[in-house]
Amino acid sequence: MSTMKLTLLTDFYELTMMQGYFKTGRNPKVVFDAFYRSNPDGGGYAICAGLEQVIDYVKNLTFDQVDIDYLRSTGAFDEDFLEYLLKFRFSGDIWAVPEGTVVFPKEPLVKVTAPIMEAQLMETAILNIINHQSLIATKAARVCYAAQGGAVMEFGLRRAQGPDAGTYGARAAMIGGCAGTSNVLTGQLFHVPVLGTHAHSWIMSFPSEFEAFCTYARLYPDNCTLLVDTYDTLRSGVPNAIKTFRAMADEGITLKKYGIRLDSGDLAYMSKKARAMLDEAGFTDATITASSDLDEYLIQSLMAQRAAINSWGVGTNLITSKDTPAFGGVYKLAAIEDENGNLIPKIKLSDNTEKITNPWSKRVYSSYDTPIHKIRADLICLDDEQYDSGQDLILFDPKETWKKTKLHGGTYEMRELLRPVFIGGECVYESPSVMEIRDVCTREKESLWDETKRFVNPHDMYVDLSDKLFKIRAELLEEMSLKQLG
Repeated sequence: MSTMKLTLLTDFYELTMMQGYFKTGRNPKVVFDAFYRSNPDGGGYAICAGLEQVIDYVKNLTFDQVDIDYLRSTGAFDEDFLEYLLKFRFSGDIWAVPEGTVVFPKEPLVKVTAPIMEAQLMETAILNIINHQSLIATKAARVCYAAQGGAVMEFGLRRAQGPDAGTYGARAAMIGGCAGTSNVLTGQLFHVPVLGTHAHSWIMSFPSEFEAFCTYARLYPDNCTLLVDTYDTLRSGVPNAIKTFRAMADEGITLKKYGIRLDSGDLAYMSKKARAMLDEAGFTDATITASSDLDEYLIQSLMAQRAAINSWGVGTNLITSKDTPAFGGVYKLAAIEDENGNLIPKIKLSDNTEKITNPWSKRVYSSYDTPIHKIRADLICLDDEQYDSGQDLILFDPKETWKKTKLHGGTYEMRELLRPVFIGGECVYESPSVMEIRDVCTREKESLWDETKRFVNPHDMYVDLSDKLFKIRAELLEEMSLKQLG
């Protein structure tokens, strides 16, 4: 995966459109926005992730002879266009929201300003990368929120949709807040903690459960978590774990980090019983880890039942985002250069009002309450608009315009979300490490109100339009409506 060339990771129609532009001599400068329309899982927010892989993709976006030979074999492309592709290089600008940032529907996560042939080609790969990693990072953030500070380990590689999704999904899960991953390749590529215990087969391969536990404890005294449900959790597994901990003490082996893992049964009941048994035996600092098809809802339920669980191993439901398997990001044209070289706004209409786009080249601000640094609203505006937080700011809902809020000067701060990534085809952005991005994400999540983080009927965070952008959008809608009437 780390050496796979992604130039042809695109939908066929991107290339046929490129050839159409090439043949008609049309290659105007355009602005495309990548954004999404609704939060995954019915939640109140999302976490943006995947930018580092987008940067790698753009840096290596060239057609080699093998690519050209394959495209020629399809019979769809002329030789003059294939010659053009051999010399292809990205020459435009890309602005993007940094990874780990809390984001909301309709605001651009990536903005591409480039000749249309270049911007069009990049659509599929940008969406593929940003959609997947943002989906998993968001799911991880929800799972970690449910765990209420308990460590969450990503355990999903064997259930992921292939090696690529397993590896980059684990990367995204780390950004969302996980403490570590079982995926060793992710650990190697992105320098994140790798964690794990042992399988039931380890226990079954020994003559007895006790012998299996003792052997493991002697091998890994610094991280000894014993899986106790192979035979009978409370009658065999936990008693043998306690017997093992005592045996290690008798042998003079200090177990620095130790405990048990529950992987089946009623986790609330089992954990409470196991906790009582461990405490009675004097092992009050032994941890209890739970796994077994967990998700944020089950973890939240277990926490409400006062389950005696310290950490969580979450696999299938996290790495696949099982209940919401797609992020739904789109890539839409927002502006195009006219025959005089001036950028003009473009809008997409739809019978579904949610699919009507926001035109023009834009920037995005988040506004925060100054004393507590909680998000008040996000604001999408034109590129040339700037704001002074010392002045009053009136925001309004673009759907229900009578709903307004006033931010009093000096009581809020504004932060611009989009950052320059490529300028004139050259990368000007250095991606932080995954663990640094995870720290950013932690601070970002702390800026959310609890009402926005809840799982059922979360509070919608407003994403407002500036007066100028709202007016341009309304004018374009009116103009398009009149054209349709003839």
